[in-house]
Amino acid sequence: MAIIEIEKLTKEFNGIRAVDELTLSITKGSICGFLGPNGAGKTTTIMMLVGLIFPTSGEARILGESIHGKGNYLKKIGFLPEVPTFYNWITAREYLTFVGELFKIETGKLKPKIEELLELVGLKPEKKRIGSYSRGMRQRLGLAQALINDPEIVFLDEPTSALDPIGRKNALDTIGSLKDRVTVFFSTHILSDVERVCGEVAILNKGKLITHEKVKKLQQKFGGNCILVNLTEISEGLFDILNSIDWIKGLEKNENTIKLTVNDTNRAYYELPKIFTAAGVGIIKLETVETTLEDIFVRMVMNDGN
Repeated sequence: MAIIEIEKLTKEFNGIRAVDELTLSITKGSICGFLGPNGAGKTTTIMMLVGLIFPTSGEARILGESIHGKGNYLKKIGFLPEVPTFYNWITAREYLTFVGELFKIETGKLKPKIEELLELVGLKPEKKRIGSYSRGMRQRLGLAQALINDPEIVFLDEPTSALDPIGRKNALDTIGSLKDRVTVFFSTHILSDVERVCGEVAILNKGKLITHEKVKKLQQKFGGNCILVNLTEISEGLFDILNSIDWIKGLEKNENTIKLTVNDTNRAYYELPKIFTAAGVGIIKLETVETTLEDIFVRMVMNDGN
């Protein structure tokens, strides 16, 4: 059952399309990673879905209700913006009490809910005013705020970008625990986070959707086999030689290390030493590495989905 339905959703700013006829459907209980380079239109899309800006054209339905309607669905969603803002002169408990009262949560249920959420995001011991919080602490408080009304859908815009490794782990554990209970629409540029918690991804580029697929299916389709080769040097013309070989699907360079995506690992191990020797370069190390979602993302964005 689709819980988020988007049909040809478009947003223009001064005649420039930030989101271009986006069509996307998200099923109930899934955790969807919403990916794209800077300026792809991810935040603009989320802002339209949570009612903060109006689309130029197109339609979207959240929990069966049009975003052009009365906005009753807003009571059933949670939202964490990329840079959450707070009243700096109050404490976390006071802020969550204020938000809970806006949702008309009964006092007897609200107080234990606040303590549960503060424990969940690692802020339970904090007594300080929010104005003294680091950005990471604010991000964690924002996550607690997004969950206080027991939402059916949570929209998260870069929820782990300001967190340290421990904070990121805790936040991802929390997001992962929502699977099958809460639908999560999760925008981020940290692709390892997506691999950890998301079952599916939607990739946006220049405002257009270039793929929406299960992570495992994408890995099967684009994964291939990756070989990392550390060379003594990179000779002139080496890339032309490698790019002309039909069983090499992808090529990346970092100083004297080349990462190759190949169709046939055995053939690569047999032929690559001969190719590099003929090019006058020596191999220091040659090893197989797992294809990551980042590899797939870079290839798809550079080739715009092909």
